[in-house]
Amino acid sequence: MPQPEVILTGFADEGPVSKRAEEQLTLCRGLGLAYYSLRFVDVGNGVKNVMQLTRSEIKRLQELHDEFEMRVSSIGSPLGKIKLRNVEDGTANIYVPFKQYLKEEVTKAIELARAFDTKLIRGFSFYPPKNEDPWLYVDEAAERLQTIAELCAEGEVCFGLEVEANLVGRNGDLQWALYQKVNHDHLYLVFDGANLVCQGYTPEETFQQYRRMRRGIGWLHIKDYRLDPKVKWRGYVDEEMLRHFVPVDRGDVGHERILRDFRSHLPRLARKLRKQGIPGVFLDLEPHLKGGGQFGGFSGPDGFGVALRALCRLLDYVGINYHLTEHGEWR
Repeated sequence: MPQPEVILTGFADEGPVSKRAEEQLTLCRGLGLAYYSLRFVDVGNGVKNVMQLTRSEIKRLQELHDEFEMRVSSIGSPLGKIKLRNVEDGTANIYVPFKQYLKEEVTKAIELARAFDTKLIRGFSFYPPKNEDPWLYVDEAAERLQTIAELCAEGEVCFGLEVEANLVGRNGDLQWALYQKVNHDHLYLVFDGANLVCQGYTPEETFQQYRRMRRGIGWLHIKDYRLDPKVKWRGYVDEEMLRHFVPVDRGDVGHERILRDFRSHLPRLARKLRKQGIPGVFLDLEPHLKGGGQFGGFSGPDGFGVALRALCRLLDYVGINYHLTEHGEWR
């Protein structure tokens, strides 16, 4: 019986300092990647988030994808990283009326996914007021996510809800609650273990949070985080805490255990995704090896390569096949 397999991809904007499109694509091809997640990019007019790309920039990027034989695995949008309520809570998070947000941002993300021939949009679960119990806002966030999922279904794309600190869906329990309430085929969960460990979760607790999300997971973000006893959890992740990311085999997430468990679910998940026009199960590198932040991170071309090699070693060890181009052949 063949081993389960995944498709490797990554946020290539973490590689080159300039974030020039040509440099991102060169990095990916040099490392053997055929897919990347599109987030920040410079197509000749300065660095922009994918959501700010103009029609001419989209066309030029499409041409570069053909030239480099690269494909987009997901639109790395910041959708959902806005306040649920228009209240002052001491954060810099913005509030946008939801109807306006649907018209201006969600619709744009769906158009971008279709333009770049991907079925996946990465997004988030909205910010409740700082220091308030996120469980009080599950119904409100789920109602918005339901509407987003319905729009995505109309556009024949899927929305991936990433677990991340400070949002409503900041852990596996809350993510699962949102997933169940929305209950839509075009909503998936995106697991990111480092986004749990940076909140103070132990490896065992992180594994249990993964287990809570597992039935709804569509793809994984791959980065690791090393717990620092000097950094105390204060109930809210700030920029200072986002400085302890490490390759996948050197942190406290416990990826070996998670991937061994996920391995048995890969065949079923891959079949489900393919029915929706998605080529398979993506593992999406987002290493942050030289620093992270609310809307992105940086690893450098050297760090991105280190992170990819660490992931490949771990996948070999746990018995999961992956695709890399080597001299024109697929590994």
